[in-house]
Amino acid sequence: MDPLPMPYILVMVALVLMSAYFSATETAFTSINKTRLKNMAEKGDKRASLVLSIAENYDKLLSTILVGNNIVNIALASMGTVLFVKLFPDYGAAISTAVITIVVLIFGEISPKSIAKDTPEKFAMFSAPFIRLLIWILTPLNFLFSLWKKLLAKIIKVEESAKMSQEELLVLVDEVEQDGTIDTDEGDLLRNAIEFTEQRAEDVLTHRVDIEAVPIDADKIEVARLFSQTRFSRLLVFDESIDNIVGVIHLKDFYNEDGITDKSIEELMSVPVFVQRSEKINDLLKELQTNKSHIAVILDEFGGTLGIVTMEDILEELVGEIWDEHDEVIEDFELIEENKYIVDCSADFEDFCEQFGIEADEEIASISGWVMEQLDRVPETGDVFDYQNLNITVTETDYHRVEKIHVIVNEPEIDDETNDDN
Repeated sequence: MDPLPMPYILVMVALVLMSAYFSATETAFTSINKTRLKNMAEKGDKRASLVLSIAENYDKLLSTILVGNNIVNIALASMGTVLFVKLFPDYGAAISTAVITIVVLIFGEISPKSIAKDTPEKFAMFSAPFIRLLIWILTPLNFLFSLWKKLLAKIIKVEESAKMSQEELLVLVDEVEQDGTIDTDEGDLLRNAIEFTEQRAEDVLTHRVDIEAVPIDADKIEVARLFSQTRFSRLLVFDESIDNIVGVIHLKDFYNEDGITDKSIEELMSVPVFVQRSEKINDLLKELQTNKSHIAVILDEFGGTLGIVTMEDILEELVGEIWDEHDEVIEDFELIEENKYIVDCSADFEDFCEQFGIEADEEIASISGWVMEQLDRVPETGDVFDYQNLNITVTETDYHRVEKIHVIVNEPEIDDETNDDN
């Protein structure tokens, strides 16, 4: 057996290093955090700017890497075959295949890709100058590959869509939260922001039966009393009925330094914003800001008053409940004993189903409406009914509306025959 020719060995080592470089570069550019690089580029990092400019044309980058990697690996395999056939005439080809495959897998693929995956930005900035030079050298080939790609896209009819769906964004937030990059509060805020544009006015409104309003001819003492009782900073004004809201009175306009103002209610009130129930709340927020208003009146299909949405209602969809010193903290599901709850019926029906693990096909917004549907009549205090594994008692009503219910969660029964078998 002839001694190993050193030039062959050196060239093959260089080819393995080149293979590692191309593999690591591909992994680094697919794993980079563009937001982090943009921040670095804004601070004057030229390498970060170069990486971003290369990454913007990923097709050229990828074709350059693939061409370079294939040339290197083919050259390595060819030299390996020549070398091992010279050393082992009978089995050189087989030995070359085994050795080169193992070397390329370990040192040309797995190891460099693992390293680049852990520090993608650093390696991308390290490799950017050389890969830019190769992209320039291989420009004619890259042009041909781009034409080939367009031809394939027309034949296969590939639909390009770089936009992420809302579901994909929510999954991404969950993954980032699980990785520990953001905490639970930040994750909730991001989820609320993503789902924000899908919410409509009817999803967040205060129903008309809960609206505090005064007639246009109301006595000012009555208005002052309502301001004091509700602690609201604004009150709606209606003419004849709640379906004809004509204005909004602000507390700061109602009082002056001498007490209650001498101006009439008509002079004090401002024109409210009127919108349809299907208005998206992000559009409603812009409309309130444009009109410098805090309250929007939501109209039903007949032009009557369905309810109201305040600026606070919309912001709570983003940041969660906003409490001030006058707000009464109400628990929607108050546990009083084991498997026994007092439920506030103004809560969302979906939350009720989730809390008690029940399934319901009814498209109802509030628990109060669901109770009325189950009883098929106007509920009264003391009404009792069962639903799945729940025993429900109406404990409090107001104006034919259920305010609170008592819920007992019954444990699932165990079949006697199963017990006997056990």
